Amino acid sequence: MTRVSTKVPRKRNYTNCSEKEAACGLHCIQAKDITVRDGSHIILDKINLHIHCGKISVIIGKNGAGKSTLIKAILGERKHEGTIEFTDMKQNSMPALKIGYVPQHLNIERNTPVSVYDLFAGYISNAPVFFRKSSKVYQRVKEQLQIFEAQDLIDKRVCDLSGGELQRVLLSVAITPVPNLLLLDEPVSGIDHNGMELFYKNIGKLKQNYDLAMIIVSHDFEFVKKYADHVILLEKTILREGTPEEVLSSDEFRRIFG
Repeated sequence: MTRVSTKVPRKRNYTNCSEKEAACGLHCIQAKDITVRDGSHIILDKINLHIHCGKISVIIGKNGAGKSTLIKAILGERKHEGTIEFTDMKQNSMPALKIGYVPQHLNIERNTPVSVYDLFAGYISNAPVFFRKSSKVYQRVKEQLQIFEAQDLIDKRVCDLSGGELQRVLLSVAITPVPNLLLLDEPVSGIDHNGMELFYKNIGKLKQNYDLAMIIVSHDFEFVKKYADHVILLEKTILREGTPEEVLSSDEFRRIFG
């Protein structure tokens, strides 16, 4: 849901991606030496990531490993050391990074009258949602929801949505407009089997049809095996990264999850 612009120098003569790395596509996102402290305690220690455009990067690790903290640092919601740089390789420039975010939970009180339309319209429109519905905005919201087969939810109260329904709504919001980077924190938490299958289908749709990079925090190793292009094993720092096969068969993985 959150849209963040990370300010970086506007132009450089050459991208920070190496020639080998440049094969990732037209966009390059790099996190360099991201460190998060809580007083003298180090929560994240010098995280270095190259996020590939058009790829799904999945972060795995035990509870308390710093996964959600890393997401918050990328969003700018957690104070950190280090830099996050976004390079548009086609234009040879470094514009602000546009981020879409789907949180693990959305706190909605029971019987709250806010509808899906209200939620979405409040995000994309400057007009107060308690004004009469705009037919133009209503149609735009419906079209965006249709991307994830959620158009029939437009008039439903948000508090009445199932976990899977809410997720599809939040995905629709997060890609309006299409970001450079989409962050998803434990997206299948609390979702039934049918909802999970639909989520997997939607992630495949995003990868196939949209020019963006995705970072997903997940405990679902079946999802990791099936959909991840790149896996990052986190335990305060990066213990291992690579393909699903490389990481899930590694000594580091067995030590953490064995």
